[in-house]
Amino acid sequence: MKPTVLKGRIWLITDKEGKRFDDIDTDMIFHNKWLYITDINEMGKYAFGNTEGWEDFPERAKPGDILVVGRNFGAGSSRQQAVDCFRALGIQAIIGESFGAIYKRNVINSGMPLIEAPGIFESGLKSGDIIEVNLETGEIKRDGEAIVRAKPMSKVQMDIYQAVDLFEYGKNI
Repeated sequence: MKPTVLKGRIWLITDKEGKRFDDIDTDMIFHNKWLYITDINEMGKYAFGNTEGWEDFPERAKPGDILVVGRNFGAGSSRQQAVDCFRALGIQAIIGESFGAIYKRNVINSGMPLIEAPGIFESGLKSGDIIEVNLETGEIKRDGEAIVRAKPMSKVQMDIYQAVDLFEYGKNI
């Protein structure tokens, strides 16, 4: 079984003034000029390549990191590369105020933990903080203290995560 409590360093995705960066669309996450890339292992180096202030994210990110994003993250098209670029970098989860509907479904179907945590930006978190996320309860802790109660993963979301992705999940139902 895959772990249901994740621990990792966060990247608080903010704008150039350090404020919550809302409405980041899939073109900002993975620019359409790179859509010809089909090898997931190559996609990571283009993550956030069209997002001001975050172009060097692929060089700074480490496997096991966690993204903390604003409202309506992943709005726009249904391009799978906007999910796979983070998977290629080893990002273990995405926590956000809210998500674009298609993006949310693509992340879940890819077996990546996606946690909705309204108010996460008011929690005092900073990039580089180490947090612990309980996927079953939604509790998010820093230094052992609860800071936010997010929505826990649904049963289907957890089943897809545990199966690796939607395709593997479908083989077992």
